Amino acid sequence: MTIARYLLLLALCPLVGGIARAQDHPVNYDEAKVPAFDLPDPLVMEDGTPVETPEQWRKHRRPELLRLFEEHVYGRTPKRSVEVSARMINECIAFGGLALRREFDLSVAGKSDGPIRLLIYSPRAVEGPAPAFLALNFMGNHSIQPDPEITLSTQWIGSRAGHGIEKNRATEASRGRLSARWPVERILARGYAVVTVYYGDIDPDFDDGFANGVHPALDPEGGGERKPNEWGSIGAWAWGLSRALDFLVEDEWVDASRVALLGHSRLGKTALWAGATDERFALVISNNSGCGGAALSRRCFGETVARINRVFPHWFCERFRSYNNQESRLPVDQHQLIALIAPRPVLICSAEEDRWADPLGELLAARAAAPVFRFLDSASLVHRLRPGKHDVTDEDWTAYLEFADREM
Repeated sequence: MTIARYLLLLALCPLVGGIARAQDHPVNYDEAKVPAFDLPDPLVMEDGTPVETPEQWRKHRRPELLRLFEEHVYGRTPKRSVEVSARMINECIAFGGLALRREFDLSVAGKSDGPIRLLIYSPRAVEGPAPAFLALNFMGNHSIQPDPEITLSTQWIGSRAGHGIEKNRATEASRGRLSARWPVERILARGYAVVTVYYGDIDPDFDDGFANGVHPALDPEGGGERKPNEWGSIGAWAWGLSRALDFLVEDEWVDASRVALLGHSRLGKTALWAGATDERFALVISNNSGCGGAALSRRCFGETVARINRVFPHWFCERFRSYNNQESRLPVDQHQLIALIAPRPVLICSAEEDRWADPLGELLAARAAAPVFRFLDSASLVHRLRPGKHDVTDEDWTAYLEFADREM
């Protein structure tokens, strides 16, 4: 089935009601109130020159779009290099011999709040290095499986700053709390490794003035006032994903040339940005990523640029706030982010009841990115809409695994 036909079928699926969130800010769930807008063409340069060859895309338009997203949305990742060293802290057989489970600490020079801990399950039945799913997790590596041998995270767990931070440390009761989203045995049996990192190991998910995580290690020396285009937490999390891939390049159990990058919600935004900035990822899967992810900003439906910047000011660069309630002034929109991953395969997953993430906006973004995939002779852009809410389900994993089987 072609991209166009697949997207057309999905466009006919009904979008049903959902539960409004963020009662403190008005939320638009009325299609009649979506403003009229024009999308910037991903195949036309800033000066109006059309892109006519794949070489022109690679040498000129792609770098131009990356710069625009850096300057106006996610911020510039520092070019400063830092030493990252790896140390194994745990290794054993898991799942009755099905897998080898290992944990490694990636220590970043200048990062004072602890290492980035990597958890890897590798299928033992696969001959040679296995393809892998790489994804950040929300509550610590120990939360993806009720495995008593996984070390508990020592980082602050959560996404809000404020009082009682010490009370938000990992406990034994949190082991396996997110295991419903991580069918590790099923993935291993399919022949894939599972690689994960707690996103808070890279950068804490609260507005701390960028005093913790990898920012002090990579930001310019001497401190001072941050510039409007300096990176936020999404940029830092994406940087951490690339460092995990650096490690996998040297790992004998994982085929680093066949790593599927996966992210849900805010980590879906991160997966798209990491996939755009690091072309080594073989394919990218975004699940319910919404505003700042796969959904068009100009639709102003569900979560908006203004709302996301007010509640999560640390996610994006400061300049992104200048587009609060002025989305039409943005020089880019999210279809161009998806296009930056082309010609590598991309799967955009939405849920009917997750209107906060604007599933129609994600579909329209995929449709607007499709010309770039066709231009680069790639038919590997798919948007998928399932029933249900904002979550990662077994049905989602069926789609992820089938997509990876087909595209990797």
